[in-house]
Amino acid sequence: MASGDGSTALLRNSLSEAGFHTYRASLGRNLTISPAKFASLESMLDQMVQADGKKAVLVGWSLGGFYARVLAQRHPSKVELVATLGTPFSGDRRANNAWRIYEMIADHAVDSPPLPDDPAVKPDAYTIAFWSPVDGIVAPASARGKEAERDEAVELPFRHFELGCSRRSVRKVVETLGDRLSAIDSA
Repeated sequence: MASGDGSTALLRNSLSEAGFHTYRASLGRNLTISPAKFASLESMLDQMVQADGKKAVLVGWSLGGFYARVLAQRHPSKVELVATLGTPFSGDRRANNAWRIYEMIADHAVDSPPLPDDPAVKPDAYTIAFWSPVDGIVAPASARGKEAERDEAVELPFRHFELGCSRRSVRKVVETLGDRLSAIDSA
């Protein structure tokens, strides 16, 4: 929330170095859930799958994880894996420390987003919820989710703003994604 492609540069560069083909969201600052931004992401997903010739791996940090999970729900044939980093997709959305700020910025209540989809519903793709017990912004239970809402929960001992830009956190995310994709490919 309130960040853009600059904040995910280390994560994207690290994924690229590990052999992933990465894309910038190119949507400006991520301030709120928006049907227009979601439509742009749907178009980008189509372009990615066509260009790469395979299903996508979607990585969403915080609010970006809402988009990733809903994209995977709506387009199961295009998504192999969804990873969320500190995304409050589960439980009461007011059980997080940023909901008041979100409502000041957004044109809707935190529990009434303009997309009808429920991000807690597990997509058909393999899902990894990276969460932190010391997040400070998102409640750990909200980011970890319930067992039926994700395939795996991976604990990262970092604050919310470090999850996608700390070298140690990014290393763990990249390694986990590589390991899980290798397991999926060999299955």
